[in-house]
Amino acid sequence: MTENYLTVTALTKYLKRKFDADPYLERVYLTAEISNFRMRANAHQYFSLKDQHAKINAVMFKNAFQGLKFTPEEGMKVLVIGRISLYEASGNYQIYVEHMEPDGVGALYQALEELKKKLTLEGLLDAAKKYLPKYPKKIAVITSPSGAVIRDILTTVKRRYPIAKVVLYPTLVQGNQAADNIVKNIERVDLAGDYDTMIVARGGGSIEDLWPFNEEKVARAIFNAQTPVISSVGHETDVTIADLVADVRAATPTAAAELAVPVLTEEIMKINQLQNRLIQGTSRKIELAQNQLKRLTDSYVFRQPERLYESYAQKLDFLKESLNNHFSKKVTDLQRQLDLLMMRQKNSQPTILIQKQQEQLALLNRQFNQTMMRYMTEKNQRFAVLLQSLDHLSPLKIMSRGYSYVLKDEAVITSAEQVTVGDTIQVSFAKGSVAAEIVEKMEEEK
Repeated sequence: MTENYLTVTALTKYLKRKFDADPYLERVYLTAEISNFRMRANAHQYFSLKDQHAKINAVMFKNAFQGLKFTPEEGMKVLVIGRISLYEASGNYQIYVEHMEPDGVGALYQALEELKKKLTLEGLLDAAKKYLPKYPKKIAVITSPSGAVIRDILTTVKRRYPIAKVVLYPTLVQGNQAADNIVKNIERVDLAGDYDTMIVARGGGSIEDLWPFNEEKVARAIFNAQTPVISSVGHETDVTIADLVADVRAATPTAAAELAVPVLTEEIMKINQLQNRLIQGTSRKIELAQNQLKRLTDSYVFRQPERLYESYAQKLDFLKESLNNHFSKKVTDLQRQLDLLMMRQKNSQPTILIQKQQEQLALLNRQFNQTMMRYMTEKNQRFAVLLQSLDHLSPLKIMSRGYSYVLKDEAVITSAEQVTVGDTIQVSFAKGSVAAEIVEKMEEEK
């Protein structure tokens, strides 16, 4: 009767269909606290949602998680929207989170703080700011074409510095498309390259209304702009990311216009003051120069100009005399050197040199002959001594005293053991030799 029994897989599939078909579980709104959360980079997120009495497993797929405007943390209270289903492999039911936002603090404020932390770590909020030009010729205004913002800016610029040209870039400043429109116009202004200053502005509103100016893409567009940016978003108490990234923050649109341009009448007054100071300074310099000229013209040099070169004339006479003395001494020294050279030339005539060399050669020949005679005499005496020594050591000299030597088969016999009775030997004397036969061998006496 096993046909009445279900497999675990079949039961799990049945329960999953029940979960998926239930319209009340298709979209569930929960308030809970995050538990067992561990950030997985660029992946699906798995965690739990709990309250004081219960807990449910939660899954948030990568695409949905990347759309969050805050970073979930352990213990954070959140508002969650999702669907309930069953995971067949384990048989556990869980919620698949489609949307999540902080509960209590508010999603936008939480996202704002998260973005501030991120941009601060990247250095966007603390980067060096660009200086606003003192006398701008052309100003771009990125704001809504309607409303008080553009009127306040135009009125202020016209009143303070009417020679500046103000160009409006009509921009959405509220709604889902506003951030992209703001970024587009910032890039258009920067690409034009002929604007001295850029004003990004809008009036006051709630945090939701001002949110486009808290978008990361807007912050990066302002940071990357080469044109100096003045941000004036919301009221004085409102501070957006755009305000923090911009080169200058203005509390109001009117303040932004005042920061962008000087007061023309004040600048003209400063120019007049500088002109007067320049005229006065130049007049003083001319007066000083005239006084100095008068002192010079009243000096003795101009009244008695000959005194100017008297000392030079005296110095010239002294130099002339010194030159003549030096020249005379130089001529005398050269003459003395010439006489010495002529005397040397006279003593170095060729005939005299040849005679001296011949006498030297004759002396050297005599010395050479004497030396050779002595050398030959010494060598002859040495040769006679060696010859006598050699004669004393000659074997023939020894044999003349009665000695002889014995040969057997052309070999010298030095011992009786080398011959036997009957051998023929040859005995050589100082004069002649004889052949003999061994007839008897004597025993060697001990």
